[in-house]
Amino acid sequence: MNREVYGKLIFELSRPGRRGTRPVDNSTDAFPRAELASELTRTSATELPEVDEPTVVRHYTRMSTNNFGVDSGFYPLGSCTMKYNPKVNDALSAIPGMARLHPFQPDATVQGALRAYWTLQRSLSEIGGMAEFTVNPYAGAHGELTGLMIIRAYHDERGDKKRTKVIVPNSAHGTNPASAAVCGLEVVEVASLPDGTVDVEALRPLLDDTVAAMMMTNPNTLGIFESSIPEIAAMVHEAGALMYYDGANLNPLLGVARPGDMGFDVMHINLHKTFSTPHGGGGPGSGPVGVRAGLEHLLPNPRVIRDEATDTFSVVREDSNSCGSVTPTVGNFAVELRALAYILTMGRDGLGMAGPMATLNANYIKEALRDVYKLPVDRVCKHEFVFDGLADKSTGVTTLDVAKRLLDYGYHAPTIYFPLLFHESLMIEPTETESRETLDEFIDVMRRIAAEAISEPDTLKAAPVNTPVGRPDDTTAALEPIVTYKQLRDK
Repeated sequence: MNREVYGKLIFELSRPGRRGTRPVDNSTDAFPRAELASELTRTSATELPEVDEPTVVRHYTRMSTNNFGVDSGFYPLGSCTMKYNPKVNDALSAIPGMARLHPFQPDATVQGALRAYWTLQRSLSEIGGMAEFTVNPYAGAHGELTGLMIIRAYHDERGDKKRTKVIVPNSAHGTNPASAAVCGLEVVEVASLPDGTVDVEALRPLLDDTVAAMMMTNPNTLGIFESSIPEIAAMVHEAGALMYYDGANLNPLLGVARPGDMGFDVMHINLHKTFSTPHGGGGPGSGPVGVRAGLEHLLPNPRVIRDEATDTFSVVREDSNSCGSVTPTVGNFAVELRALAYILTMGRDGLGMAGPMATLNANYIKEALRDVYKLPVDRVCKHEFVFDGLADKSTGVTTLDVAKRLLDYGYHAPTIYFPLLFHESLMIEPTETESRETLDEFIDVMRRIAAEAISEPDTLKAAPVNTPVGRPDDTTAALEPIVTYKQLRDK
């Protein structure tokens, strides 16, 4: 790959006087040219690139091929289920009658869309073992915040205002403590055992009448199922607190277990992970939130309800009993429509196979690589697992080097250096959508990299060599980001 060409900005391809089109003044007396009001016109010329049309097309086509996604290759990103998105779901969401709706149309004109919303809410309730769902939140973290708002409203409604603490395992996703803090709650960390599961004995003294909830992911961040969940749920409930389920790792439980049956009171689901809708790049996303019976009235406004007598649907925009409002509409409709299409095309049997297949694929890769990569937790995993870098650490080749070398072989790197339980964490999640052939090819490359680490470690430490950008200075990029061409030019 020619980094000199592929790495250039459109501004660097600009040449004075170049243009793609030349506007022609076709105004006539009958159709005079419209003049903009002076307050709408610029006082100085904009700094835009001057390029011809072929250059523009080629530049942005090259840029599009630089983006890695599930449509271009295997994406074993642990902690974020990057499964394939069926194109039929995209086609359905693009139907003009759906894509061109306005979120504030009269309910009578959008009965089909509202039925889709309601059907998705009921489907997610059945899948999660909850009484009701809202599809309003735009992302998983947004769902976490919504769920915690519901929990606060629950305690406030009971006059129990001293409950201001949320217990979070030290292996939790970073959004858990962040969401609790944004909701105005104090974060209390509970220790984990070596396998990443919650230390029940460490949890016991933390439970008192100031705890509002405990947030958990099950299976946990290491892909290990929390077998003590019945005991944990009983302890939390006995203390008067609620259980919150972070749905980031729901994928392996499909068709096998439901959070509601485990004792969770509130949960969110990442439609952009578990239900195969677009993911990454900051959006689009959707983080529906479900609640157990008795908490339905606290779900946020607005909400879609069904009149059983007439089989019609309406949007309730104001309800003083709710926890408030997190969005002005009932969510990201295009994403939710894709998720509903996925659920309906998979059906009960198909969804029931997703979890076991994700678990099978993860264990298949883990067992095939455990002799060359260090396996700190030697147990059957669920959808993902974590290596602690290479088994042979004498060469100084790090997890970062392995991840960078994978890019040269055409694979997106797995999650690295998370969870923080291990120094060289390498988290791999294959999902259920990958074939055995794809898994075998990935295993072969991972073994090849392990061999390179011994025979030619400098190659790994210099990787990647086949990408437009090699190894950027991450620290400088974070502290002194260059976000405009003017900054780059002046620099």
